[in-house]
Amino acid sequence: MMYSALDIPVWVAVCVAFLLIAGALLALIGSIGFLRLPTFYERIHAPTLGTSWGIGGVMLGSMVYFSAAASRLAIHEILIGVFVTLTTPITLMMLARAALHRDRVERNGKAPPKQTPEPDSNS
Repeated sequence: MMYSALDIPVWVAVCVAFLLIAGALLALIGSIGFLRLPTFYERIHAPTLGTSWGIGGVMLGSMVYFSAAASRLAIHEILIGVFVTLTTPITLMMLARAALHRDRVERNGKAPPKQTPEPDSNS
């Protein structure tokens, strides 16, 4: 049996509201970082953190609400969290590598310098 939103306890409603607001604020911070940072390489980091942590807050809020409303554990949202957690960093890495390759081939000076390994001091 599913209860309406008016029938859930106040502490659950406060917890859900906190998680939703926190998730929305983290997504907003990621969006602002995307707009404010100057270069592509700096820009790609902020939205991925906002997406990962923002969707985490919304997902946890949804899990708490539907668990309380249905009087049973609702964990369907974990699949969404797993997919977002796996795909967001992979997408970031692929975009960064493609941009780095393009900038190095074009020699336009936008790419960060190559990292050279330090010599081993033990030998």
